[in-house]
Amino acid sequence: MIAIVLFKAALAVYLVSAAVYIASLLGRRVLLARFATGLMLAALVIHTFSFAAWWLTAGEGPVMGLLETLSFFAWVMAIAYLALQLKTKTRVLGAFISPVICLFMVVASVGLGGTVMAPAMLRGTLVTFHVILSVAGEALFAVASCAGLMYLFQDGLLRKKKAGGFSRLLPSLGDLDRINHLCLLWGFPLLTLGGLIGSIWARIVWGSHWQWDPKQIWTLLAWGFYAFLLHQRLVIGWRGRTAARWSIAAFVILLVLLMVGRPFFQTFHDFL
Repeated sequence: MIAIVLFKAALAVYLVSAAVYIASLLGRRVLLARFATGLMLAALVIHTFSFAAWWLTAGEGPVMGLLETLSFFAWVMAIAYLALQLKTKTRVLGAFISPVICLFMVVASVGLGGTVMAPAMLRGTLVTFHVILSVAGEALFAVASCAGLMYLFQDGLLRKKKAGGFSRLLPSLGDLDRINHLCLLWGFPLLTLGGLIGSIWARIVWGSHWQWDPKQIWTLLAWGFYAFLLHQRLVIGWRGRTAARWSIAAFVILLVLLMVGRPFFQTFHDFL
């Protein structure tokens, strides 16, 4: 299947890109970071074609199974990161983001050709938009947490006066904080809209917006945590290390809530 071949090719290029990004950070080479960015762009293009091939051959959106959803998560992360390159000089941030992209791609590759598909009652345009918007929001939260992690890493070097040769390679703390803020600002409404569309579909299928489904509960808890974080940023004025730490903590909580509970609770979202 051409979609699988393209997916494997994208994964290979993502892995090479991650290796070059890490080498650029360890070797303190700006040119390597630029080359790695080019590789990630190439991987993204191949990845996009794999989605298109899947859509044409399977006849449905490429986010209707867990493995495809993980692949889509990585795809959104790559798009968000590369788009941010147009506004900020943060190429070396790829050393933190690309390994996460590769992790999701590797997990997605484990079950190629053996995806658990959604039941017929959980397929349709509304469900597709529900999944796309929700996963896109969560992927932006992942980018925010990576920016927060790099912020803490760089801030630690500066405080200990150990930046040295890294100084010409590392982005400004202001740019990292801005990325963290923008990803939260865009990710939260996407997750919110995705949840609202999901509740509309639940009303159509089951006659009620709320089913006390475990994943509904976990998502609501994660949504509340991010609502608190966004409030603190916009109203209280959280910036810098505080915002970075909370964005990392929020994403860890999101992963725990959405992934760890899967083996223990039956949910309508078993296909995701």
